[in-house]
Amino acid sequence: MSAGPKVPTAGNRSKDSASLPNPSPAKGKPVTLSSLAEKKALGEPIAMVTAYDYPSAGVAEEAGVDVVLVGDTAAMTVLGYPSTVPVSVDEMLMLAAAVRRGLRTPLLVGDLPFGSYEVSDEQAVATAQRFIKEAGCDAVKLERGGSSVQRARAIVGAGIPVMGHVGLTPQTATALGGYRSQGRTADRALEVVEDAMALEEAGCFSIVFEAIPSDVTDLVMPRLEIPVIGIGAGPATDGQVLVFHDLLGIYDGHAARFVKRYANVREQMVAGVHAFAEDVRARRYPEAEHGYTMAPDERERLKEILATHRN
Repeated sequence: MSAGPKVPTAGNRSKDSASLPNPSPAKGKPVTLSSLAEKKALGEPIAMVTAYDYPSAGVAEEAGVDVVLVGDTAAMTVLGYPSTVPVSVDEMLMLAAAVRRGLRTPLLVGDLPFGSYEVSDEQAVATAQRFIKEAGCDAVKLERGGSSVQRARAIVGAGIPVMGHVGLTPQTATALGGYRSQGRTADRALEVVEDAMALEEAGCFSIVFEAIPSDVTDLVMPRLEIPVIGIGAGPATDGQVLVFHDLLGIYDGHAARFVKRYANVREQMVAGVHAFAEDVRARRYPEAEHGYTMAPDERERLKEILATHRN
């Protein structure tokens, strides 16, 4: 993944606001499907991150990213499940609604969880509609090609924008042989290419390429007219995405090869909570400055009242 310009981190950023990175040109102006297509046409890279709650949405907004995905990776990073499979529609809707309340500018995409769209077109459309109506998402994302192409077509036909996803699709990682790069043989690469082209033909406004050899990405990019967002798919895509908890070092689970950490927030969080606990145990916190006072005459009056009550 192309790292781009170095971003100040908690370790090297001063408190002076002048040291903060310049806001994105897109900040303040809502990102739309048209503006993403324009970025592709102009060769302007698209920055996308995941977010799962109101505070992280606020960070994404302030940082000026273009797209925010409420990914089903929340199953592991936020909800503590061992994989993305167990997370429910209701759980995803709750998280997406919280993110919506923290966003104004980026395009908001909600991930349809495993089991919420595969059974039929009717199920897929009904689930997608909930993400738009109940959570306020601008679009939805679903994984895989194959039968998912038909589901994508049905959702698009219902007037809801769809982002596709090919390559490593975590919801079906077991069937793909585990969490590993996809398309490393010519035959498998051809399947990835065909899936991507079929999703574009079905009406998807964008596609995520995950864990695909750069050689495959280089060969398929000229064949696609819609924006392609990469995650472990090389620098040739129209944009890049990383999981919020991965790029900031909040999640302490396994990190994929494509993850680049731009901060180590978890380490600082642990240090901060540890310092608090130590201060409490040593009775260094709270100090006088952390408390509230009452007028001396009111204090004396309270003492008199309490003395009467004891009698």
